[in-house]
Amino acid sequence: MNKKIDVLQLIDSLQVGGAEVLAVNIANSLSKQGIVSHLCATRTEGPLKENIEPTVEYLFLERKKTVDLKAIKKLKNYVEKNNISIIHAHSTSYFIAICVKLLYPRLKIVWHDHFGKSEFLKNTSRLPIQYLSFLFSAVICVNTKLFEWSKEYLMVNKVNFLNNFPFFIDLSRITFLKGEIGNRIVHIAGFRRQKDHINLLKAFIIVLKHKPNSTLHLIGKDYNDTYSKLIHDFIKDENLENNVFLYGVRSDIKNILEQADIGILSSESEGLPVSLLEYGLAKLPVVVTDVGECAVVVKNSLVVVSPKRSDKLANAIVSLINDKVLREKVASELHTEVLENYSRESTIKKIIKIYRKII
Repeated sequence: MNKKIDVLQLIDSLQVGGAEVLAVNIANSLSKQGIVSHLCATRTEGPLKENIEPTVEYLFLERKKTVDLKAIKKLKNYVEKNNISIIHAHSTSYFIAICVKLLYPRLKIVWHDHFGKSEFLKNTSRLPIQYLSFLFSAVICVNTKLFEWSKEYLMVNKVNFLNNFPFFIDLSRITFLKGEIGNRIVHIAGFRRQKDHINLLKAFIIVLKHKPNSTLHLIGKDYNDTYSKLIHDFIKDENLENNVFLYGVRSDIKNILEQADIGILSSESEGLPVSLLEYGLAKLPVVVTDVGECAVVVKNSLVVVSPKRSDKLANAIVSLINDKVLREKVASELHTEVLENYSRESTIKKIIKIYRKII
């Protein structure tokens, strides 16, 4: 007889992002598999809170600083009261999970590494996670670079490579894309430097010379920082306001993708982007940069280009626009790949298997 499992998904924010969406999807999916499922946001809430199923228990810590004793105590008391055996900590939330484990040693921690700058692992200091990793019972990595790094540098026996999976929770129709049907290019990514919106905008200027009716639709959180200003200034300086549209955070992704014609990722670094899997689930043709696991998911070399090469990105987009057969082929192949290798069902089964091995 299988032992009862009580698991808490731990995430710093419920703003719309790849790791955040996945944490909510896992919590919801586990609750349908007989797992007692909890989800805790440590720092900030956001639109994804509305997507949490009623069958998932929810906690918000209102954590104000890295070592927030009030938040640590609140989480420890919740874990103890609800007899939670595993904290599944996503990204940087691992630190507060470790603090709780020090107070409640029987707790098991699974760390889910979504690190988006996997191309720069060797140039990035990750010393805290290396020194603290002996407190993890298992690690989950979303791409092969993270997997190899974890096996080499972390003090954990159980390191697992596990695909992300797409799932459209919000089926509402709130967002309406501007521009003409048949000419809409969509890019789903928060305004972070690694997503390299400037590379995309430079490429789009070239695209407009060939296809002046094309429109570019940027979906994702605007952090109102220096990088955000760079994007806004570029659009204004290049007179792109009539062709480039910004929507901010949106949760009705399925609805948005149904209105789009091509999906783009222009990143200089990635893990395994959920947005790419969502493009595939929505049967969109895509152009992506060759970073993270993108080329593993999108196998057609005609639409996988080098990062930071706006000329190549533009050429691939124009080729896709001009060639209906290529569009259909790329869309069909990606859709099949996502359904066969990145399904929710198979991923959740693997996650539950990881849990059972450590309790």
